[in-house]
Amino acid sequence: MKRSLFMTALMISSAWGFSQSDSAVTTLDDVVITANRFLQKQQQTGKVLTVIPRSILEKSTGKNMGEILNQYAGLTVIGSNNNPGTNIDVYTRGAGLGNTLILIDGVPIYDVSSISSAFDLNFFTPDMVERVEILKGGQSTVYGSDAVAGVINIIPRKSAQAPLQFNASAAAGSFGTYKLGAGLNGSQKDFHYNLQYQYLKTAGLSSAFDTTGKEGFDKDGLNQHNINVGLNGKFSEKLSWKLMGQANLYQADLDANAFADDKDNTVDNRNFIAGGGWTYKLSKTTLQANYNLNTTKRFYLDDSASVGGFSKFSTSDYQGTSHFAELYANTRINEYFSFIAGADARFQKTEQDFLSISDYGPFENKLSGDSARINIYSAYASGYFNSGKGFFLEGGLRLNNHSLYGSNLTYTINPSYVHGNWKFFFNLSTAFKAPTLYQLYDAYSGYPSLKPERSTSYEGGLQFSAMENAWQSRVVLFERKLKDGIDYSFVDYRYFNNNKVTDKGVELESMFRKGRWNLTFNYTYLTGEVNTVKYAYDPNSFSYIPDGDTSYNYQFRRPKHSLNLFAGYQFTEKLFVSAHARFAGKRFEPRFMDAPLTLDPYTVFDLYGEYRFSKKIRIFLDLKNLFNADYIDINGFTTRPVNFMAGVSFQFN
Repeated sequence: MKRSLFMTALMISSAWGFSQSDSAVTTLDDVVITANRFLQKQQQTGKVLTVIPRSILEKSTGKNMGEILNQYAGLTVIGSNNNPGTNIDVYTRGAGLGNTLILIDGVPIYDVSSISSAFDLNFFTPDMVERVEILKGGQSTVYGSDAVAGVINIIPRKSAQAPLQFNASAAAGSFGTYKLGAGLNGSQKDFHYNLQYQYLKTAGLSSAFDTTGKEGFDKDGLNQHNINVGLNGKFSEKLSWKLMGQANLYQADLDANAFADDKDNTVDNRNFIAGGGWTYKLSKTTLQANYNLNTTKRFYLDDSASVGGFSKFSTSDYQGTSHFAELYANTRINEYFSFIAGADARFQKTEQDFLSISDYGPFENKLSGDSARINIYSAYASGYFNSGKGFFLEGGLRLNNHSLYGSNLTYTINPSYVHGNWKFFFNLSTAFKAPTLYQLYDAYSGYPSLKPERSTSYEGGLQFSAMENAWQSRVVLFERKLKDGIDYSFVDYRYFNNNKVTDKGVELESMFRKGRWNLTFNYTYLTGEVNTVKYAYDPNSFSYIPDGDTSYNYQFRRPKHSLNLFAGYQFTEKLFVSAHARFAGKRFEPRFMDAPLTLDPYTVFDLYGEYRFSKKIRIFLDLKNLFNADYIDINGFTTRPVNFMAGVSFQFN
């Protein structure tokens, strides 16, 4: 059945056109900003960019951000289909955790208290997002550290043109889930405002998988609040300003481990973001300044009385603070040449406190923000050439200076050519991921002399459009080579630079959108090779010793084959229905000192419908895993069976 689905998808792709669910792709005339940090038409950049517009996010209110992203070519989002509150891990084109940089309105954001520094996508809800721009390939020249495999730019809701607009929503669904939202936004001359609030509560499932179904594992619930505020306006025709604030809070129940229940284990996650900026426009130059403050606190409390074991009680308090400031200028020299140059500074620190109490007494490990801190300063410049005859060329350099490891340089070059309905493009880019604060400073596993992970990426392909852009297709071949990958040593139990990784593959995307029909398809083929240290247990020393190197030709948890099929039909002006199928091929689950576990392929079907009584009121029903597929994303943890979310939304001027 899996093979027939796969072959059917390949045949359909030859008749369809571009990226993902319900027109979730840029058209060739769409104006985008993430590719180079200045406004340009999607047709005029050779970078691989996909946009999820507001119209798609409105039809995704029953999903989390991970579920939405998981439907796009080149992205594997682990945890998005597990119990709500599970960590959502984004892997782009096979790259490891933390190698996809998250942006909020173009500004990088991190969780510097975590091991990987990856920002928690649970802090975002689709209801509060205007659009998402996914830019794949090495993007460190434009965006700095962590943009090894790409960036995901999450752009908050924008203000309405009316003086006052009110929106509200209410939904309920499986596992005792309730969702409420409300917002105010509008415009008064040169002043624009937007205020949004979302609340989510669910009784959930057991996070750990009960193999017998008779162990009485308790449900692990989630309680979440999200608040977003955005203000912007003009001081004059040349000078404009913006301010934003975001508070994200959620409490989740946890289990002890894979296959292991725990009734007394919780986490309290809090994230606060505040920022602002100004834009000054001259005749040919635009100056832009941005500042962002991002703080995250994660507090774990585990009263292990319900499961017993060595530890009787433990708390973990992780706090991270990052500051980001930048100034850059866009200059349009003439109709052929544009130029961007700027500088940014990143200041990061973390404070961590772990306490465990057992029969042998208390054990505590502290990390102070006075010592666990780093600074990164960068200067960058990029040029853009438009021949006016279909040839485009982009290129740039970034020089980074890190307070511990010193300096490193990245570059990118990106030619493309448009001829009639065809576009040909090629990208060569280098990127890096700086070692995280945990990897540098943890008292037991940190190593202050770590170097950055460094990568070189190649991608090339072609794009085709026809029928006045109603049919669009794109095929991309990519390869990324990473060296100095940060690994964990089982000899001295510290991080060190060791891994070499090669990932390569193909992405095929198509879309046909005309009349009442919206048909989309994407397929990703991914293969990789990792070279790392092999360990063997030494009974004489009761420890592990190096036993040469080892290589394996796959990436853990990332399928070699994955595809998405989507069909949407507007039955009437008011009624829209769509169906979506997602296939993930065989994956491998890591096991220490043992052969990896093979996870079976699976196919999941979703069904969505909405009815609009008017432009102001609509109802929706989102059915997921319609045929109750039994599958595993993370070994030992529960994936959601058939489930639904239904609700109503209002919008009044």
